[in-house]
Amino acid sequence: FFQQPMAVTIVGWIHGVLFVLFLSLAWEYKTDRNKNLKWFATAFAAALLPAGTFFFDKKLKREEKNN
Repeated sequence: FFQQPMAVTIVGWIHGVLFVLFLSLAWEYKTDRNKNLKWFATAFAAALLPAGTFFFDKKLKREEKNN
């Protein structure tokens, strides 16, 4: 990252914390809304794929609209 190892370290930590936070919140949502494990697996897969959370967010909005 432009020969700035400290920037890579900081951004890497932030990225890791946001990843864990997303999965924690997805698990909470799953528990609160009585979603199945397949739903959580989809959330996990979305977190791994680049821009996957944007598609997953769209799915969540459709689910909320239908309920």
